[in-house]
Amino acid sequence: MNRSQLEHLIRASGAVTNSNDLVIVGSQSILGQFPDAPKECLVSQEADIYPRTDPEKSILIDGAIGERSMFHETFGYYAHGVGADTAVLPRGYEDRLIPIRNDNTNNVTGWCLEVHDLASSKLVAGRERDMEFLAVLLKKSLVHVNTLQERVRSLQSKADLAEQRLGLLVMKQYNSLVKSSSDREKLEKENPELVAARDLYYSALKAEQVVQRLDQQQQQQLQDRCRSM
Repeated sequence: MNRSQLEHLIRASGAVTNSNDLVIVGSQSILGQFPDAPKECLVSQEADIYPRTDPEKSILIDGAIGERSMFHETFGYYAHGVGADTAVLPRGYEDRLIPIRNDNTNNVTGWCLEVHDLASSKLVAGRERDMEFLAVLLKKSLVHVNTLQERVRSLQSKADLAEQRLGLLVMKQYNSLVKSSSDREKLEKENPELVAARDLYYSALKAEQVVQRLDQQQQQQLQDRCRSM
């Protein structure tokens, strides 16, 4: 999906629901902040949309321009009507929404997620395609690790799970870039946030492994005492 196609979906969704304000969540909301987003981020044929002030009308979107509709068959993309609670998002995300509104949307406003809020919701979802999407955001420097950490910690739920996934993602990205000490020195200059976050998560992982080993030793000692009684 490209920006023009998303604008078409905003226009059509506004007409179907008689709404002038829509919210776009999911991967294609990246087109609000980055109209020329990397093609790896734009593989989806659908945009998740709901009317901002009347979310229950999203059912009308599915019926008229949803998957397998005549609209979908005609244009090759479609809108998925979702609820306002579909995506788990950081607190204050509404203040950061990015508008799309022009002649192509028929002056209907499509409010898109700011990229760090979008990334946080993807960390909560945690599906394979979500993690692949996030890896592209990191690789292309479309997100700042420090900002993403702050947003994840302000998630309305599942913040711990999301931060664990962020830690694994950061370490995976680091390992893909650093094969030697010279690689690390180069990365420290180009992306110091990533290096600092990797070191933080790596230390936390090591500490957790130490605690797990201690727990295992204590359990073994307890079992040995029970056998000797």
